[in-house]
Amino acid sequence: MPHHEHFDPLASTRTADGPELDVFVCGTVFLDIIFTGLSHLPAAGEEVWCDGMGSAPGGIANLAVASQRLGLRTGLAAAFSDDVYGDFCWSTLAEQENVDLSRSRRFEGWHTPVTVSMAEPEDRAMVTHGHDAPIDPTAMIGPPPTASAAIVDLSPDTSLRGTPEQPSWVELARRQGTRLFADVGYDPTGGWDQAVLDSLQLCYAFTPNALEAMAYTRTTSPYEAMYALADHVPLAVVTMGSGGAIALDSATGEEASVPALRLTALDPTGAGDVFGASIVLGTLARWPLADRLAFASLSSALAVQQFGGSLAAPGWGDIADWWHAQRAQSNGTAYHQAVLRRYAFLDELIPRVPVDAGRRARATIARRSDVGSATLPEPPGPMPPEPVPAEPVPAEPVPAEPVSAEPVPRSQP
Repeated sequence: MPHHEHFDPLASTRTADGPELDVFVCGTVFLDIIFTGLSHLPAAGEEVWCDGMGSAPGGIANLAVASQRLGLRTGLAAAFSDDVYGDFCWSTLAEQENVDLSRSRRFEGWHTPVTVSMAEPEDRAMVTHGHDAPIDPTAMIGPPPTASAAIVDLSPDTSLRGTPEQPSWVELARRQGTRLFADVGYDPTGGWDQAVLDSLQLCYAFTPNALEAMAYTRTTSPYEAMYALADHVPLAVVTMGSGGAIALDSATGEEASVPALRLTALDPTGAGDVFGASIVLGTLARWPLADRLAFASLSSALAVQQFGGSLAAPGWGDIADWWHAQRAQSNGTAYHQAVLRRYAFLDELIPRVPVDAGRRARATIARRSDVGSATLPEPPGPMPPEPVPAEPVPAEPVPAEPVSAEPVPRSQP
């Protein structure tokens, strides 16, 4: 098996007495089975054939894989079944993706949560089955590992706080100096309880989409929502789909806005997780705010060009391939020149990325990832596309609807 080089974007910031991990996450791991390229969703009693299919660990695994692929030392706490699906999810995360599972546990007789996702051109539908984990996250984790950052989910049903006698793992992590990056999901009740924002008192950053941000702050524009959220957290980020993303860093005084890239999307599963992991990386690497937003937009756009959720998350090899392809073009369109200017900061990073850096995996339960096992091309040529019956994405695509980096809500069991 050929050796593949690891690229550490935080190498210059690390110290001998630094934390164990860069990122720690906790949540539910699903087995995701994803069907893409349906002409329409099936009606009752109807069978519809699709163009593509992928299987991969999903749920919180999307975030863990996205972070690890970007060079962040990532730990995951989750319950895993001892069934075949649990074996697949565990081995994929631990052995293939090198995610630290030392705070995760296997449970006999508890079965793996499963989500089936069906994507048509304009929408998608999901079916999920599962049960609550057999043990409380704080009890499972125990003393949390030292980490530079943790990514947490705000929910009307779950508080980040514990009790005075038993603090939550989130509170314990924060006391150790871990910065908390929070996201939130769609509220199907339509209540948008502002009490959810109370948990932001513990958090360093918040990254909702525009609908969520406006609903929780009772504002009428993404910008007004961002300013309102900046009163709660040092870093407020609002994603706007085809409108790009905006952010305000009150610690540095920076305010930034970045448009969405014009790339054709195949499957949006996990795009929001890739965006969030990229924001964490840029913050830990101390990049300017505009560069953090641009990088997050790029990473999530590359993710949606492949199907399969977690295993579609880009590695540094994919990012380098994209930048080499942009640099090699000479069509001189105004849009392309704007992209080159926006991503000029990559010129300082990409030369340090090994030629053999990791690239995204095949999203299927039947085959191992090509990360760590395939022969990769030399730059500047881009990676050959996966053999999926779908329209190929050109290196400099024709203008299309900009891709949304917003997360798609998952129905919890």
